[in-house]
Amino acid sequence: MEEEEEAIGFLDKVLEDEDVFLLEECELGTPTSPGSGSPFLVAVKVEAGKGLEMRKLVLSGFLASEEIYINQLEALLLPMKPLKATATTSQPVLTIQQIETIFYKIQDIYEIHKEFYDSLCPKVQQWDSQVTMGHLFQKLASQLGVYKAFVDNYKVALETAEKCSQSNNQFQKISEELKVKGPKDSKDSHTSVTMEALLYKPIDRVTRSTLVLHDLLKHTPVDHPDYPLLQDALRISQNFLSSINEDIDPRRTAVTTPKGETRQLVKDGFLVEMSESSRKLRHVFLFTDVLLCAKLKKTSAGKHQQYDCKWYIPLADLVFPSPEESEASPQVHLFPDHELEDMKTKISALKSEIQKEKANKGQSRAIERLKKKMFENEFLLLLNSPTIPFRIHNRNGKSYLFLLSSDYERSEWREAIQKLQKKDLQAFVLSSVELQVLTGSCFKLRTVHNIPVTSNKDDDESPGLYGFLHVIVHSAKGFKQSANLYCTLEVDSFGYFVSKAKTRVFRDTTEPKWDEEFEIELEGSQSLRILCYEKCYDKTKVNKDNNEIVDKIMGKGQIQLDPQTVETKNWHTDVIEMNGIKVEFSMKFSSRDMSLKRTPSKKQTGVFGVKISVVTKRERSKVPYIVRQCVEEVEKRGIEEVGIYRISGVATDIQALKAVFDANNKDILLMLSDMDINAIAGTLKLYFRELPEPLLTDRLYPAFMEGIALSDPAAKENCMMHLLRSLPDPNLITFLFLLEHLKRVAEKEPINKMSLHNLATVFGPTLLRPSEVESKAHLTSAADIWSHDVMAQVQVLLYYLQHPPISFAELKRNTLYFSTDV
Repeated sequence: MEEEEEAIGFLDKVLEDEDVFLLEECELGTPTSPGSGSPFLVAVKVEAGKGLEMRKLVLSGFLASEEIYINQLEALLLPMKPLKATATTSQPVLTIQQIETIFYKIQDIYEIHKEFYDSLCPKVQQWDSQVTMGHLFQKLASQLGVYKAFVDNYKVALETAEKCSQSNNQFQKISEELKVKGPKDSKDSHTSVTMEALLYKPIDRVTRSTLVLHDLLKHTPVDHPDYPLLQDALRISQNFLSSINEDIDPRRTAVTTPKGETRQLVKDGFLVEMSESSRKLRHVFLFTDVLLCAKLKKTSAGKHQQYDCKWYIPLADLVFPSPEESEASPQVHLFPDHELEDMKTKISALKSEIQKEKANKGQSRAIERLKKKMFENEFLLLLNSPTIPFRIHNRNGKSYLFLLSSDYERSEWREAIQKLQKKDLQAFVLSSVELQVLTGSCFKLRTVHNIPVTSNKDDDESPGLYGFLHVIVHSAKGFKQSANLYCTLEVDSFGYFVSKAKTRVFRDTTEPKWDEEFEIELEGSQSLRILCYEKCYDKTKVNKDNNEIVDKIMGKGQIQLDPQTVETKNWHTDVIEMNGIKVEFSMKFSSRDMSLKRTPSKKQTGVFGVKISVVTKRERSKVPYIVRQCVEEVEKRGIEEVGIYRISGVATDIQALKAVFDANNKDILLMLSDMDINAIAGTLKLYFRELPEPLLTDRLYPAFMEGIALSDPAAKENCMMHLLRSLPDPNLITFLFLLEHLKRVAEKEPINKMSLHNLATVFGPTLLRPSEVESKAHLTSAADIWSHDVMAQVQVLLYYLQHPPISFAELKRNTLYFSTDV
């Protein structure tokens, strides 16, 4: 308690509010991603085989579930016409009013989704990575009003259907067995579903669409034309979900512009404001017609959090001061570099201490104390490191100054405001009640929930890359006229972006060729940004804040630093597209030396440490002999053994078995029948652990991590099955063989105490773990090796263990894997 008070005292001092850091619980069980909807959310490009495109997998999975949903709506509509036809006869089954109540808005919902499906389907089937479909999701979100009407009527519809069933046998028969068509590629032609179950589908569907939008945004590059449209669709969907799942908050619905239109949140984020000569962290909200600067109010325990408005400017009155107008502004006090470096050193040391404590199962109290100290340093770093001025001015009065760490961020805010200012905006003054209503909406509408510091990240999130990124900026194309051009490079560091390198200016050209190499130190970095500028030599355009001439940003782009791509011995060349400009660059990464080594066998005649494809080819088998024999023996006499696979066998027995299998000794079977069963189970685990690469392969590892993190069940199913299909045949057949064995072991859980989850915990990190390259890129301490991604590895295996039986032939035949329901 004493520590808590101490922490609150510190936070009061630096932030004027202790609650700003609390992660808001996600509404309706929809997973939040830190900074969801923020400019920091970047696409993840997964290279596997011919290029595993997560966007396509998410979309094709969603399309499959959309087909099922349309079939369900069709099944619901099927009895409506004949029922309507009998309603006007002398023997009606139902009255017109009852029919309209039960089937209210179903036809409209069906038409909306049919149109959406017909427009999306060809885009997914004729796939192109540049394909745009954000407008389809935006349109779908804009039609959610029809769902509102459906939801408001849902309870009455169910009650009416139930009453009609009780009073009419004919209707009861109809409503108990509606036939739903199976998907095109499915073996099941029809399934029988009750009317009650089908009437629930539209309610479930809105949540599903929101999950898909989360997944799509996560795998869409920020500079892709779809990104803002998907962001908009997600915001509309989330707001809609909140409105139907809570008692509608009158303050929420009253957020309208002076013209009476609905005011929408376009962008929000944490910015450092210079206020009364000191730096304050603010949460800034850009609405369609107003910019509002707020901070969280102090609230007593248990009370709902709320924002306090510091100031607002209608966009019609907002102007950006010219460099000349900035002359009279006071100088910004900059924090000394050595003090910032000291903070970074402290943060890194505290991170290591936290990892050590976790590895040694230290007291949670000690870990919390270290986390508190780390947060204090991270917060001070966040507050004091930004130096790039971003001034805005109210034409009717006051100017405001924000300090940003990145020119990229400054141009994003400026562009977002200027885009909105192109619309017909009117000046206005908000009454105190209107201002209260608007500020009250901020807490619900915000998309950025957390201050961008690493202590706000989940433990299982990627810690980013530590080490050195070598980047060569080669050349650029796509400029319409000659200019003096240069590029800067930014990477994220300690939660915010910093500029790390700048090319020379290439004068008077449309095709600059820099060919300059930079070595950039990465401190937990996950993204690289490239900005292209036109150099300005007009000395009148000097920014008095930092005495630099204001250069014009010609384009900007961002890529994910994917360890799989970056950390190779060779240079990896890529092109980044920005506003029609293409910048070509190469990069490679050298990391801090951490590894999880698998040592390949020197003698290729053995089985341990030898590639599975070599072993199966030599044996002319589909599943390696060692796997078949160990599994057979465990099923014969170990399946009821308490703790089978969890309890270790004797090391000398396991080594003896290893030697016999490696020598292909003819006494194998005799030795197996005499050996302790835990030693046989241990030999099987050792075989998988000593494969030169894990059974589920190095190259697919990042994709498995992405797939298991997807929110939408249909997208996850599609992705996880696609990944199995992408495995080499010997790996896949062996994995499916092992999967069925582990399921049989779990059937005996009442006796052997080994559940599917226990088995996934034992085998997950053995069958699936980061490659040496991956480990080096991701891990910062030895303790991380055992904790990093282990939960996700367990979840991947558990997903397949809990899945209905997967057949090799079926998997290879299907391009899309359908589940029976969505």
